[in-house]
Amino acid sequence: MINAYSASGAPKPLSPSDQLERLPDDIVWLDLLSPTAQEDAYVEKLLGIEVPTRDDLKDIEPSSRLYIEKGSVFMTASLVYRADGPDPQLTDVAFIMTGGRLLTVRYAEPKSFQLFIAALARSSADVRDGETMLCKLLETIADRTAEILEHTVDHIDRLSADIFRNRGSRRPPRFLEDKLADIAEFHRLVGKVRDSLGSLSRLLTFLQNVPSIRDDKKDDSLCRTVAHDVETLSEHAAFIAGNIAFLLDASLGLINVEQNAIIKIFSIASVVFLPPTLVASIYGMNFHFMPELEWHLGYPLAIMGMIMSAIIPFFIFRWKGWL
Repeated sequence: MINAYSASGAPKPLSPSDQLERLPDDIVWLDLLSPTAQEDAYVEKLLGIEVPTRDDLKDIEPSSRLYIEKGSVFMTASLVYRADGPDPQLTDVAFIMTGGRLLTVRYAEPKSFQLFIAALARSSADVRDGETMLCKLLETIADRTAEILEHTVDHIDRLSADIFRNRGSRRPPRFLEDKLADIAEFHRLVGKVRDSLGSLSRLLTFLQNVPSIRDDKKDDSLCRTVAHDVETLSEHAAFIAGNIAFLLDASLGLINVEQNAIIKIFSIASVVFLPPTLVASIYGMNFHFMPELEWHLGYPLAIMGMIMSAIIPFFIFRWKGWL
C-alpha cells in the first residue's frame, strides 16, 4: 500500500495503475506499508532510488543502517509495535530523505504512525518539506515511546502493590508464581523499548550531521530536542528495568520464604512428634522382662508420657520464637 501526504496533511492514495511519470510537487511524504514488488518498482521509478525490501530491512547490518548515497539519506530504525498486547515486537522501518521528500518503508503498523497521521492535518502548517516531516514523525515516535513507558510504570506499581501490600491477606498457592509471568512480560516489553531507543538515538545522532538538517535552524533545533528526549527516555527505561529486576528478585525471595516456612512447619512437626514416637517405640517392643507391662496404670502413663513429650517441645519452640 502506498500512501502519499502533502504538506497540508491531506492523504493522496497512489497506485501503479496511476502511471504517473513524476510525483506532484506538493507531495512531501510517501509511506509504504507492506508494499508489493510492483509498488516498490513504481516508487523507485518516481523517486529514482532503490527501495529496500522486507529482506533488506531484516538482513541489514547494524553498521549499514545509516548512510548517504547519491544525495539521498538512508536510515533504518527499530520501532516497538503491539506494545499494548501480550506479545510486543520490534519492526525495522526505513526512513529515506530524497529530493526534499520523505519515504518510509515498513512492514508493520506501529501506533506512532497512526497517531502522527491523525495529527498531521492539525500540525501541517509547520511542515515545509520531507526533512521537517521526518523530524516531526520522530517526535511522535518519541512521544509514543514515553507513553508506553508510563503505562508500564503504572502496571508495575499495581503489580508491586499486589505482591507486597497484600501479603497479610489469603492468597492462592500459586499467586506469586503467576506474578512471575507478569514480571517477565513487562521485562520483555522494556527490553524491546530499550532496543528501540538505542536505535533511535543512533539515527538522531546521524541525522543531526545531515547537511539539510544542520543548515535549517528549526529542523536542527527540533532534531536536537527529540534526541534529548530519547536520551532521557533511555535513562528512564534503564531505571524501570532496574525496578523490574528488583521486583523479580523480591518475588523469588518471597517464594523462597514461603517454601522455607512450609519446610519449617514440617521440620518442627517432625521434632515435636519424635519424642512420642520414641515412647511408643519403646513400649511397643515385645520383650518379656519389661516391668511396666505388668502395671495396671502402664497404658495411661505411656499415653500421658507421649502427650507431655509432644507438648513440652512445642511450648519450648514457642518460647524461643521459632514458631
